[in-house]
Amino acid sequence: MNLASSLNHSIFQRIGAVADKLNLQTFVVGGYVRDIILNRPSKDIDFVCVGSGIALAEAIAKDLGPSVHVNIFKNFGTAQIKFEDLELEFVGARKESYRSDSRKPIVEDGTLDDDQKRRDFTINAMAISLNAKTFGELIDPFNGVTDIKKKIIKTPLDPVITFSDDPLRMMRAVRFASQLNFDIEADTFNALMTQAERLKIVSHERITDELNKIILSATPSYGFKLLFHSGLLKQFFPELVALHGVEYVDNKAHKDNFFHTLQVLDNVSKVSDDLWLRWAAILHDIAKPATKRFDKNHGWTFHGHEERGARMTPNIFRKLKLPMDERMLFVQKLVRLHLRPIPLAKEVTDSAIRRLLFDAGDAVEALMKLCRADVTSKNNDKVAKILKNFDLVEQKMKEVEEKDQVRNFQPPITGDEIMKMYNLPPSRIIGDIKEQIKEAILEGEIRNNREEAIGLLQKIANEKGLVPQTNPKP
Repeated sequence: MNLASSLNHSIFQRIGAVADKLNLQTFVVGGYVRDIILNRPSKDIDFVCVGSGIALAEAIAKDLGPSVHVNIFKNFGTAQIKFEDLELEFVGARKESYRSDSRKPIVEDGTLDDDQKRRDFTINAMAISLNAKTFGELIDPFNGVTDIKKKIIKTPLDPVITFSDDPLRMMRAVRFASQLNFDIEADTFNALMTQAERLKIVSHERITDELNKIILSATPSYGFKLLFHSGLLKQFFPELVALHGVEYVDNKAHKDNFFHTLQVLDNVSKVSDDLWLRWAAILHDIAKPATKRFDKNHGWTFHGHEERGARMTPNIFRKLKLPMDERMLFVQKLVRLHLRPIPLAKEVTDSAIRRLLFDAGDAVEALMKLCRADVTSKNNDKVAKILKNFDLVEQKMKEVEEKDQVRNFQPPITGDEIMKMYNLPPSRIIGDIKEQIKEAILEGEIRNNREEAIGLLQKIANEKGLVPQTNPKP
């Protein structure tokens, strides 16, 4: 097969010409070749030459002009060039060997054949020649094109050895299956199960990087089911695995919260590409195992799972090396509030809406997406009724926000102003007064403006016997 017509960017001819001058066999390899066959866009291009990848990259940069800079990574024997909207990476062909206690290989110079054998999957082990005499020729020793047509993920060599050598490849197998909607070939999947515990030698950062790509795939539940059934998920995320299973008492059962969570994740993924909203879907019921109780009158209950789950969120983020900044706080907020809109759908009051807007702040739209996604009943009439009620809640939110402006509102009167107006030192009474004013706004007793807040402040101060300054300077 010749793919010369698919190499329609001039960069390939230029790299081939430079490689010929240096007498280096040079190839496009890996994901870019796969994506050509899948007709998927790609801006990252990997090149392998039989020789020094760094020397080739330096010559390419010189050929492209003085404004083109090459980044050299001597420890890895690689070099990178950014050209127009492309990222070009160069490396010399290599062969690898591994120790049992590390996924970092011992690297030696090798041939193209050696380099293709070290690749993780057949669909990533193809190469296209760039040298003039063979330009566009596909080298596909492991039938990657056939596996793409069959939509299967398969290792070039023995999958047990492949995954034992570099256990991160197991996460990559699931990631590619989830992103491409491919199956994992039977022997390859069996190797995932037998080698799952090897994942423990991989850093959480690398695992989570692959996990996030699975979460961002079109139907992330597929990837999570592969992780679950292979035994990989319990190696790094036992809290999610703990949601699996159904328990019966007196012929009463609760739903399987693991598969419910995956359905909520898929529902969210249909309406949002936000990684952190998807994480909120994953964690929204994470504390149900810890809060599960059976009551003879009410059956299974999970009282307080939203608050318990919010408290669990930072520890899970920390363990998985996820960011501990405003992104974690966003997920934590949604986990804590995900039940709040449900009673509002039955009785919509201005006061309750104001409180939800105040507590949710800028996350309120994301919260409502999560709440809608959380409706997974098989009773279509029940689902339609709940979603219609959520429509009423969201309409009421718009009306209340327009009128009262309570989302993320700042107190109309600050603590410093109160201290100056009544000559008070910093003390608990200042916080109490501010809280009374805030509560009055949320309850609708006064509007969210300075004039009415000052009027209430004067009333509160009078009740507490506070004497205003003769010439206050608020």
